[in-house]
Amino acid sequence: MTNNRSNFTSKIGFILAAAGSAVGLGNIWRFPYLVAQYGGGTFLLCYIILAVTFGFALMTAEIALGRKTRLSAIGAFSALNKKYRFIGVLAALVPILILPYYSVIGGWVIKYFTVFISGQATQAAEDTYFSEFIGQTDQPIFWFALFMVFTAIVVLFGVEKGIEKVSRFMMPLLVVLTIGISLYVLTIDGAWEGVKYYITPHMSDFSLKTLLAAMGQLFYSMSLAMGIMITYGSYMKRSTNLEHSVRQIEIFDTGIAFFAGLMIVPAVFAFSGVNTDALNAGPGLMFITLPKVFASMPFGSVLGTAFFILVFFAAVTSSISLMETIVSILMDYFHWERKKTAIIVLVYCLLMGIPSSLGFGVWDFIQPLGMSILDAWDFISNSILMPIVALLTCFFVGFVIKPKTIIDEANAEGAKFKSVTLFTVVIKWVAPVILIAILISSVLNAAGIYTL
Repeated sequence: MTNNRSNFTSKIGFILAAAGSAVGLGNIWRFPYLVAQYGGGTFLLCYIILAVTFGFALMTAEIALGRKTRLSAIGAFSALNKKYRFIGVLAALVPILILPYYSVIGGWVIKYFTVFISGQATQAAEDTYFSEFIGQTDQPIFWFALFMVFTAIVVLFGVEKGIEKVSRFMMPLLVVLTIGISLYVLTIDGAWEGVKYYITPHMSDFSLKTLLAAMGQLFYSMSLAMGIMITYGSYMKRSTNLEHSVRQIEIFDTGIAFFAGLMIVPAVFAFSGVNTDALNAGPGLMFITLPKVFASMPFGSVLGTAFFILVFFAAVTSSISLMETIVSILMDYFHWERKKTAIIVLVYCLLMGIPSSLGFGVWDFIQPLGMSILDAWDFISNSILMPIVALLTCFFVGFVIKPKTIIDEANAEGAKFKSVTLFTVVIKWVAPVILIAILISSVLNAAGIYTL
C-alpha cells in the first residue's frame, strides 16, 4: 500500500472536487430534456429516490475502495483480490476513451463563450452556425487543444495545489451562476408556464421509459464506473466521514441538475411559445437551441456569456477528474512522477481527440458503428463499458470482498455508517438489476430499437 499519497486538505475540498467531477455536461444538456420529456415532477421524484439509494450505494463502494487501498482503480481491485484486477483495467479504459472526445466538446464551449463575450450572439443563433463551425478543420482543433492544455495544467499542479484549489474556486461560482441565471429567466414573459411543466408531476407521461431514463441519467451523471471516485477516494483522509460526504455530493449534483432545468426549460418554453418539441438534448440543445433563445432575450449576450462560463466550469471540472484518474493509474502502475505522466497523457489526448474533431468535417465519411467518430467512442465507453464495470463492481463488493469490507471502511475512525442495510441490499441485489436494465436500454437506444 502507498503511504505517501497526496490528500485533499479538507472534507469540503474533497466534496467540491468530487461534485465537480459529477457535475458535467450531462447535467446541463440532458437532464432538463429528460425531465420535460418524461413526466416533469414525476421524473424528478424517480431521480431523487434513485440518487439516495442506487447512486448512494455505488458511490460509497467506489470511494471506500479507493480510501481503503490508497490506490487508483487497477491497484485497488488488485490489492483486495488479484484475480479481479481485470475490473480495474476495464474501469481504467473508460476515462482513457472518454477524455479525448469530451475535451473536443469542451473546446466547443470555449468557442461559444468567446462568441458571446464578443457580442456575436446573433451570428451564433443562425441555423447553420454550429454545423459550419464543427465542420471546419483548424478552429475546432485549436479550441480543443486549448481546453486540453488548461486541464493538463491543473492536473500538473497536483491534488492540493491544482484540483482542490480550482474546485474551491469554480464550484461555488458555478452554483451562483446557475441560480442567478435561473432567477433571471423566471422574469421573462411566458417562463412560468415552463416552470409549471417542469416541476408538476405528469402521471400520464409516466412509464417504464421514465424509470429507465432516470436510472440512466443518474448513473452517467455521478461519475460512477470510470475509476474517478476510486481515485478521489484514495486522496480522502480517513478522518473524513464517508457517508456524509457521499450524501453532500449527491445533493450538489442533483441540485445543479435541477437548477439547470429551471434555467433551460422555462427559457425554451418562453422562446417557443410552450412548444415541448423545441426542447431537445445534447449538442443540439446547447449549441443550436439555446443560442437562439439567448439572442431573443433582453441582455442575451450577457446571459449567453454567463451561461457558457457556467458550462465551461462544469466541463473542465469533469475533464480534470478524468485526466487525474488516468494520471493516477499510470503513476501507481509505472511509478512515474506526475509531470512526466501528465505530459504523456496530454499528448495522447491531443492525438486521440483530433479524429473525433475531424469526424464532423473532412473525416465525416468515417462512420464506425454507423456513427460519427465522437459518437462511436461515446457509445463504447458510456453505453457498454460503464454499465459492465459497475455491474462487475457490484459483484466484487457484494460477493467477493463482501459488503462488510466497505462498511468497516465507512466506520473508520469512530464514524457511524447508518445506511448498512440499505447499502447491503442495494449493492447485492438492486443495483445489478438496474445496471442490466441500463446496459440493455442503452444498447437498444443506440441501435434505434428503443428510443429514450
